[in-house]
Amino acid sequence: MPTITINGVECEFEKGQKVLEIANQNKVKIPYYCYHEGLSIPAQCRICLGEVWAPNPRNEGKLEPQMGGKLQPTCSLDAQDGMVVYTDNPKAVANQKAVMEYLLINHPLDCPVCDQAGECELQDYSFEYGRGVSRFQEQKVKQAKKDLGPHVYIYADRCIMCTRCVRFAKEIPGTAELTISGRGNKSEIDVFPSVPLDNELSANVIDLCPVGALLDKDFLFAQRVWFLKSTPSIDGITASGDNLLIEHNEGKLYRIKPRTNLGVNKWWITDEVRYGWKHVHADDRLTTAERRRFGVLDECDFAQAYDEALDGLRRASDDGKRLMVVVSPMLSCEEAYLLGALALEIDADATLAVGYVPFRGEDKVFPKTASREEGFVMHAEKAPNARGVRRVLEALTSNVVDFDDAAKQLGMGSGSSDVGAVILTGNYPGEWAEKDFVKALDGKFVVLIDTHDRRARAEADVIIPGATWVEKAGTFENANNVLQAFEQAIPAVEGAMPEGQIALDLLGRVRGEPVGAVQTTFVRVDEGPGQVPTGREIRRQSSRLFNAADVRREMAETRDALGVFVTDVSLPVTDVKHVGDMEMVEL
Repeated sequence: MPTITINGVECEFEKGQKVLEIANQNKVKIPYYCYHEGLSIPAQCRICLGEVWAPNPRNEGKLEPQMGGKLQPTCSLDAQDGMVVYTDNPKAVANQKAVMEYLLINHPLDCPVCDQAGECELQDYSFEYGRGVSRFQEQKVKQAKKDLGPHVYIYADRCIMCTRCVRFAKEIPGTAELTISGRGNKSEIDVFPSVPLDNELSANVIDLCPVGALLDKDFLFAQRVWFLKSTPSIDGITASGDNLLIEHNEGKLYRIKPRTNLGVNKWWITDEVRYGWKHVHADDRLTTAERRRFGVLDECDFAQAYDEALDGLRRASDDGKRLMVVVSPMLSCEEAYLLGALALEIDADATLAVGYVPFRGEDKVFPKTASREEGFVMHAEKAPNARGVRRVLEALTSNVVDFDDAAKQLGMGSGSSDVGAVILTGNYPGEWAEKDFVKALDGKFVVLIDTHDRRARAEADVIIPGATWVEKAGTFENANNVLQAFEQAIPAVEGAMPEGQIALDLLGRVRGEPVGAVQTTFVRVDEGPGQVPTGREIRRQSSRLFNAADVRREMAETRDALGVFVTDVSLPVTDVKHVGDMEMVEL
């Protein structure tokens, strides 16, 4: 393969690659602002300039400086075999200092109040490449804060005109709401009159902005970024399987950001996914187990709810009625396996149903000219794991139906049914049960495992509060049949429990496994440098604790068809090493 030497590091590359791209792949530090892998290359920030030497075929292949030694932008320069590039020599370093000084001339000293502080490339580069003092004595140019759209503010005087946002709006969603207005030091990013920044991917410009110019309205002044912890996760709202970072502190979710995965979501996520987590901290979360007594739901503890649930399920089976479990596509594959195993343990002829799969709109591909394989796809299917749930249930039994067939078997539309008991799971962000479906549950023993107060609660005999996807670990299978694991970001809200743990507890009771004494554990919440750790005491009485990795191994061992959960599951990268700016010296 051809090779290029960048700052003394020899790197292999493929024809057509840019020098900066090769440097990034080989972890050779070159500063840049305007460059982004997923966008066009304007080569306008000029901080990535380097001195380039290349073999001269007219002089027996000897290394000679290109363009007489003039600096060239490494972001747009095609690599050549044998090329040698310097971005750390005196000439390149002088350019970096000059560019930083120019960018900071009119930049306000907003760092103490800026949301970007702590993750700002202007701060980092000022420390690494700046002069340390300003020679500018004149009055700074001041520009106003503007409302660009439903999700984005622009603090225009912080902008360094890298134009990432302008290129993104034009090239990815294709809506081109953003433009550059003005000239010289009065240039600023703005929207066209009466055309707000309001497309399906609009908030990605916040992630693209290397400084604190484009800010998230939802996150504005909410939390200092150095207090946030990032947990790798998967989109738990749609079928896309987008890779995410759940950012949280002290058990509270503050924002969701995209995690780069070129095979799934590229560098982007939709606004729907970015802001679709609000139900996690909603006021209508179910936080107490309940059982119906004398026609009224009465609060109880988990042990009482479990006993009441199993008594009702067994009673229906003893009466010759069938058992049905409706497994929501919002649940993980591991939870689907345990719920299916529970139902078959109670009734070997139980019907396993895939829960309601919501659809809204139609699939969209960005950019519009790209194929589904090459572009970023926004899916109309609003359930993260319909395929995974079906895969698991079909491995357990042949008696698997979709939601419409399940509703018919329950008597929806006809009124007649031989189903006597139902284990029903929800976990949807919004209302999911139609009134006719809820009416079909009348007269049956219903165990509802859900996260929010929804319509189905009215017909439930036992209610057990579940946990949202950010409060547990598991595996989702997306629309392209890619199996991806995700981790628990925050503890489940007090009084709720992951559906996998609920199924394990019930399964243990059915099998007569010893429960043991009540276990008290103290769960630490977001202990980090400079913070006092907080936590919560959790009391559980379980035969075993739910662990997604252990369940995946059990699935592979008991069912050959589920061996993919050991061999084909994509695990998130969690070993992220943070390197401080300051060198620590022991005294």
